[in-house]
Amino acid sequence: MKQPFQPFTPTSLFKDYVRYETRRQFFRRGASFMGSAALGMLAPQLLAAAEKQAPPAAALKPKAFGPHFAPKAKQVIYLHMVGGPSQMDLYDYKPVMQGWYDKDLPDSVRMGQRLTTMTSGQTRFPIAPSKYKFAQHGKSGMWVSELLPWTSKMVDDMCFIRSMHTEAINHEPAICFMQTGNQITGRPCLGSWVSYGLGSLNQDLPTFVVLVAQPNNTEQIQAISGRLWSSGYLPGQHAGVSFRTAGDPILYINNPSGVPTDIRRTMLNGLKELNELNFHQVGDPETHTRIDQFELAFRMQASVPELTDMSGEPESTYELYGDDAKKPGTFANTALLARRMVERGVRFVQIYHNNWDTHSNVSGRLPSQCKDVDQASYGLIQDLKQRGLLDSTLVVWGGEFGRTIYSQGGLTKDNYGRDHHPRCFTMWMAGGGSRPGTIHGETDEFCYNIVKDPVHIHDFHATVLNLLGMDHERFTFRYQGLDQRLTGVEPARVVREIIA
Repeated sequence: MKQPFQPFTPTSLFKDYVRYETRRQFFRRGASFMGSAALGMLAPQLLAAAEKQAPPAAALKPKAFGPHFAPKAKQVIYLHMVGGPSQMDLYDYKPVMQGWYDKDLPDSVRMGQRLTTMTSGQTRFPIAPSKYKFAQHGKSGMWVSELLPWTSKMVDDMCFIRSMHTEAINHEPAICFMQTGNQITGRPCLGSWVSYGLGSLNQDLPTFVVLVAQPNNTEQIQAISGRLWSSGYLPGQHAGVSFRTAGDPILYINNPSGVPTDIRRTMLNGLKELNELNFHQVGDPETHTRIDQFELAFRMQASVPELTDMSGEPESTYELYGDDAKKPGTFANTALLARRMVERGVRFVQIYHNNWDTHSNVSGRLPSQCKDVDQASYGLIQDLKQRGLLDSTLVVWGGEFGRTIYSQGGLTKDNYGRDHHPRCFTMWMAGGGSRPGTIHGETDEFCYNIVKDPVHIHDFHATVLNLLGMDHERFTFRYQGLDQRLTGVEPARVVREIIA
C-alpha cells in the first residue's frame, strides 16, 4: 500500500541527519572498535540523560568577556599601512645623515643583523638620507615630513611611538605578528580579541569590520587575505566581516529575486530550529556561530544600506576628508565609512592600505601613498573630535615594520629604495585615552637601532587592551589545554607613558 505523504519538518530532517551521520562516522568517532561499539550501545541512554540535563541553548552561547576595569576607549579604528612605511622619510628626522650620503653603513651599527634576500647579496650598504624636508610642528615640536602637510596640523592630537620593533623581517610573518601577536598564522587577530572581550555595541551591525582600501599607485601590492582577520581558536562569530569597497558591501546580503522578506524570515526560523537541534545533539559551539551569522545577516539587510549610503553627508564632510572620499574604495572613502561605523556602534574597524613596500622608487611612490592617507587621516581625527567620539575611539596608524637607512639597489640624490627593517619603526595613536602631544622612544642617528624606550609588538597590544579596559595577563581563552593570550607567554608591559 502506498504510504501517505509525510511533510518534511525540521525534526524529521534532523533525525535523518543523525542516522546517516552516525552510520558514516561509526568507526571514526571511537578511540577503538570496541570503544565505538560500547558507545554505540550506550548512545540512546546517554542522549536521553543529556537531553534532560541540557541547559537552554541560549545559556551556552559565548558571552563577552567584559572589561577588567573602566576603559578609556570603547572602539578602535586601526589603519594598517601594508608593506612598511619608511619612518625616516615621514616621522623620524635624521639630519645628520645628509653628511653620510653614499657612505657605507658602519658594521658597528648593523652588528651582523639578519637581512632579507633582497639586500643580503649587496657588496655595500650605502646610506640614503631622506630627500624630503622636515619641520617641527605644534607644542610638542614633532618633526614631520613635507609629504604629510595635513598630519602636521594635528600633531598635538597625536601620540607618536618612534621605538616600535619586531622580530619578523618579511611581510607575511610581520603582518601576522602585528595583527595576531604571533608570526604563525591561525591565531585570533586583535579585532577578534576585542570582539570576544567586549562584545557588540549594535546588534544590527558586525562587531568587527574589515575594509581594504585601494591605493592610487599600485606599483607593488602585497598579498593580504582573510586569515589576517580570522578569529583563530576563538568562536567564529568574532572573525572580522569584510566589507567590499565596490558593489554590494557584502555579497548575497540581499534576498534573491522573488523571495520577499517574510519568506526569508520563515526559512531562517526553520534553519534556526534545525541548528538548535544539531547543537543539543552534537554540542558544537560553532553551531551558534552559524545561527548568529544568519540572524545578523538578516538584520544587516536593513542596517548596511543605511550605513553605506553617504548621499546625506554634507559637502563640508568631503572638504574635510578630501575629494577622494567621494570615490568608493579609496582610503579617504573607507576612513569616512569608518567614522560612520563607530558612530553606529561598530566596535573595531580595521582598514588596510597597500603598496608601502618601497624597495625602489621612493620618490615615485611615497608621495602618492602619503597623499592617499594624509588629509583623510586628518579628516578622520577632526571629524571624530567634533562629533565627541575621539575620546572614546582609539585610532591607530602604522605598518608591520620599518625601512632601512641604506639603499636597496641604485642610489641617487633624487631617488633610492629601502629594504625591510624590523629593529625600529614609527606608529601613532590618537584619541581613546592615548596621551596627545607625546613623542615616545628614540632611535640612533642612523635610524637603525633603538636607544631609548623600546616598544615591542606585545607591549603595543598590551597597551591597546589596557586602553579598552582589559588586563592582557588575565584576558585569556582556553585552547589546547592552555590559557591563550594575545600577548603570548613572554613578558609584555603596558606603555603607561603614552596613556593620558
